[in-house]
Amino acid sequence: MDTMRDRFIATTTRLLDEDPRLALVLAEISVAGFEEAQRRHPDRVINVGIREQLLIGAGGGIALTGMRPIMHTFASFLVERPFEQVKLDFGHQGTGGVLVSAGASYDWPAGGFTHMAPGDVALLDTLDGWTVHVPGHPDEAGALLRSAAAGDDRVYVRLSLQSNAEARPTAGGRFLAVREGRGPVVIAVGPMLDNVLAATEGLDVTVLYATTVRPFDDETVRRAAGDRADVVIVEPYLAGTSTSAANDALADVPHRVLGLGVSRRELRRYGTINEHLTAHGLDPKSLRDRISAFM
Repeated sequence: MDTMRDRFIATTTRLLDEDPRLALVLAEISVAGFEEAQRRHPDRVINVGIREQLLIGAGGGIALTGMRPIMHTFASFLVERPFEQVKLDFGHQGTGGVLVSAGASYDWPAGGFTHMAPGDVALLDTLDGWTVHVPGHPDEAGALLRSAAAGDDRVYVRLSLQSNAEARPTAGGRFLAVREGRGPVVIAVGPMLDNVLAATEGLDVTVLYATTVRPFDDETVRRAAGDRADVVIVEPYLAGTSTSAANDALADVPHRVLGLGVSRRELRRYGTINEHLTAHGLDPKSLRDRISAFM
């Protein structure tokens, strides 16, 4: 199976052929994958080099002309390093564009902490009007990219090497019920679904699957929770990123919310993706222990 990043390259290459409104801005990352697209559309595939602030600034300028920019690099260089440009060149200017990241929270541990971005979604939460997609499978990534490219709003698509075995529907931004029970509601975000399903096997819980986390699907969470609610959110980025959104969704009913995700504690020994997953308590055994204790 190809990766989400492979699917991003293939999908965006086709979209550039289909829609003359689209432009792609790169900062060295994935340039080799877009060589053919650059030959076909030299005026709409732009590599600014290792200049991430310019990546966003150029995308913002393209947006002001009425075109639809897609900007891509590692998450830490797409959201964190050029955050001022994201805030001003899109939010303040009132323009739209699509940010597509790679690297997720720790997809390339050998790259060290400079290439890790567990705080990216929390950082975007400080800005108004961003839609955030977190696909859990390459098929979902392709569908969400097409949807994002067709719009006019501000969208962040967070890609990862971690992937669920099976793709799920993504239409409408709704959370999808994949297991129903009478106990707590467990919301699995993107590539966390398979681990959550393994962790909750045999437990009397409802599992909701989220590939679009902003806007947060208040309606589905309220319906699943009923008139009293315990909610666990398992996210592949900073723990607690969505607890305030869940609290707001359930403000009129008694509830508890547990946010599980990447710890604030920096890991200074870099191993494999799975070793980092386990160190942050996001492997099936750790999740089961933590969810069971909460229940």
